[in-house]
Formats: sequence, C-alpha cells, structure tokens
Amino acid sequence: MYNVLIAEDSKPILRNIKGLLESSGLPVRVAATAATGEEALDAFGRHAIDILLTDIRMPKMDGLTLIERAKRLHPKLKAVLISGYNDFEYTRKAINLQVTDYLLKPVERSQLLEVMERILAQLREAQEDLASAFQGIVEERRCRSLNPGPEFFRNPKVVFIIREQPFTAGLDRPDEAYAAVCADLPSPAWSMPTVNGERLLVADASWLDPADDRSALLENVRLRLAAAGIQASLIGCLSPTEWNRIPEGYAEAARCLEEWQTVFKPVALDFALQRHYPHPGFEDVDRIGGVLASLIEQMNKDRFMLMLSEQLVKWERANVRLAELKRFFGKLAASFAALLEEGEEAGSAWLFGKREELFRQPSYKQFGSELLVWAEQCFDRAKSLNRKSGAELFERMDGYLRTNLYANVSIPDLVRLFHVSSSYISRIIKRFSGQTFVHYYTEMKINEARKLLETRPEMKIRDISDALCFADQHYFSKVFKEHVGVSPLEYKQRGIKRGERG
Repeated sequence: MYNVLIAEDSKPILRNIKGLLESSGLPVRVAATAATGEEALDAFGRHAIDILLTDIRMPKMDGLTLIERAKRLHPKLKAVLISGYNDFEYTRKAINLQVTDYLLKPVERSQLLEVMERILAQLREAQEDLASAFQGIVEERRCRSLNPGPEFFRNPKVVFIIREQPFTAGLDRPDEAYAAVCADLPSPAWSMPTVNGERLLVADASWLDPADDRSALLENVRLRLAAAGIQASLIGCLSPTEWNRIPEGYAEAARCLEEWQTVFKPVALDFALQRHYPHPGFEDVDRIGGVLASLIEQMNKDRFMLMLSEQLVKWERANVRLAELKRFFGKLAASFAALLEEGEEAGSAWLFGKREELFRQPSYKQFGSELLVWAEQCFDRAKSLNRKSGAELFERMDGYLRTNLYANVSIPDLVRLFHVSSSYISRIIKRFSGQTFVHYYTEMKINEARKLLETRPEMKIRDISDALCFADQHYFSKVFKEHVGVSPLEYKQRGIKRGERG
C-alpha cells in the first residue's frame, strides 16, 4: 500500500480528490491532507509519503516550493501538480523539479486514475528491480518472496552483513529470529538471506545521528542478535545510501568480515574503517602448517597427532580467526593429498570434501575431535598404500604400453583402463622410470624403431614413423636423433654397413 499526501487549500477540491482515491480500488492510502505547504511539510515528518498531490498556488508556500523542499526529505518522492493555470514559467520550473505528472482542475475521475496508474507502475518497476540489483547476493526467488513493500524504497538505508559464528548450533526457525531483531530496531528494517548463507540486515537511516558512536551502535545490533539467540559477527555500512547502491559494497564488506571474523568471540566491524584495518596475515598458521606438513611427508603420525592436539588447544585460548582455521585445514589436506597416492577420484573428494562437514560441527571441541579422527584416517590410508602397490601398477602400465607401441596411448587412456587419476599415473611413472610419461613412452617407441631399422631395412622411414603413430616423418626424425644421437637414415645406413661387414 502506497501513502498519498494531498495538499490543497480548496476544501471541496480536496474532498473530491480524497474521495476519488479512496473509491478507486488502487493500492493507495490517503495518509494525510494539508491546506498549506507548511502543513504538508509537517505531515512529511509524521508519515512515510510515496506520492504527493499538491496545488501549485497555495497560501504561505506554493506547491513548487513544497515539492522542492519535500524532495530534500524524500528524493524518490512522486509529485503531481494540480493547477487551473497554463503558466509557462510554472511549467518550466516544475519540469526542473522533476514533477511526475499534472492534473488540471476540475479533477476528473478518469484523469486522476490514469495519472495514478502511471505513477504506481513506476513505483512497482523500482520494486521489481530489487531482484536484478541483488542478483548473485540474495537468491532471486527469496528476494522476490520477501516483497519488502513500498516503504523499503523511500529512504536511504544502512546495511549490516551478518555471519553466524562457526561451531554454534543454528536456530530451528532463524527467519523468525531475524524478524524479531528487525522489529526491535528503532526504524523499519528488513532481513535478506544471501546465497552465501549470510544475512543482509537493511534498515532506514533515519534513526542514525551523525554524532552517534558507531562502535556502540554496531555492538548494540550484535547484542540484539544475541538476545534473539543468534551468535553472529557483523560488519556495518552505516553511511546512508540508496537501496540500489547496496550491492556495490557488498563483496568488499563481506571479504573484510571473512578476514576478521574470529571463532570464539563475535566481532562488530565498521565498514567505513575497513581500509584502515591492517591486512591480516597468515604467518603463524603457515609456520605451523609447514611443520605439520613435514611430519605428514615423513609419515610421523605420533608426533603429528600430538602437535595438532596441542595446537587446537592453543588456538582456543588465542581466539583464532576463522580464515586462519580454514587455511590451516587446506594446508593439511594438500599435504595428505600428495601422500595418498592411490589417486582415486573418490580419494581426493574425501580429503577436501571433509572441510564442509568439519566446519558445520556444533562446537569447536567437536571440530577438533573430528579433525583428529580425519587426520588419523589419512595416515592409515597412506600406510596401507605401500610402495608395492605402486610397483605393481607400474608393471601393469609398462606392459600395456609395450604391447601398444603401434597405437597412440595417452594418460587419459590409462586413467580409464586402470581407474586411477592422471596425477597419480604421472607420479608412479616418474618414480619408477625417472622420466615423464611422454618421455618414457616415446623412448619405448624409439627403441622399437631401432629394432625395425635393424631387422627390416627394406622399410621406409616414413612407414616406420606412421606405424609408430608419430605426427609426421620430420618430427619422428627429430625425436629419433634426440634419443639416439643420429638420424634414422644414418642409423639405418650404419646397420647396413655392419651387415655387409658381417
């Protein structure tokens, strides 16, 4: 429902317009009426007005002055002039004031409805733009279902990005909890769930006083959340801004919160100061991660488990940042990935897929316990995958390559045949042959080419190149010389000469 203010010094005209609007069936409500411009301005202080209908000529303050001053309070206000005059100067000034439309006295029902429907269409269009403006931030389906109403678009906003604390049991009905917080704020407020699982809390900026202590305001919002059962950190964008400019700073603000949110004590950050926050480093977590990575490489399970247990306790006392904890897990997973050489795709998925499960634990203690269990499982898997299994796989791949020298076998072919990952194949061949796959397989083919040149001198070099699936004769000759030291032709001629001497 959109609020209308009628400013008209003629009581019969005012009653007529009010009656026409109230009987129109349109989604409008006459929130206030005024006989002078001053009375109308006072009404703006008491009501949230979307549409102003005002006579041009009124005592004390004319309609044009009223529009000009009203738009300072509400820049998005839709203003309609009511006039019985065709005065060019008034019309020119009205255009400069971005008057939405005109009504000529006497105001007729059809004329009024036509003007109001145009204005309502403009207001609805702005409301529909909400979904596109917040695309990628708020799920479009949820954004449309929020239907914040016309009051959302009236005044400048302040914004809070809220991220619930890790390792805290979530509420069964969080929407209701956020709604309670919104209702408790001293101005209209709306809660929007983001695609990243956060909340955008958007409130009218009218309750802010420039002299207010922003830190105290932010902490007050955090305490309201806690009182509603929501343990969360937040970053506040407390500079009043239009609703359609909110998405501009969202990514930067969310990144700042990502960097600074701690695990145990919620933080309340001021976005205006984010550029002055020192960029948080990861020196400690990288140092500790490096030590533990070495223990993983050495398969020193006992020492690793002891150090990890001690570190989890230290971080609890130091109130570690969530970003540090996530980075630390990433380093451990990468180290185990290099150690676990079974190469099965399921193995990699299990290693890194554990992260989401770990960080959804209801408590830090449970997180630590599950992390230790996961690390122990990684060591057990690595132990079961001994060198013998790698040797057996190498022998099988070597045999396959030797029986397929007259084909063009690639690593993806071996992946499909042996059901292991490409990276594991590369590591196994490198470990047992000392060469890359390409160099190893190419050397096999060159050795086969040497045999053909020695035993079947009647074969043309081009035919040997084609048979062994080289791209062309020139490339074959180049590769042959790199491996043997002479060209295929020279090698063939030497073999002929040796045969003649024999």
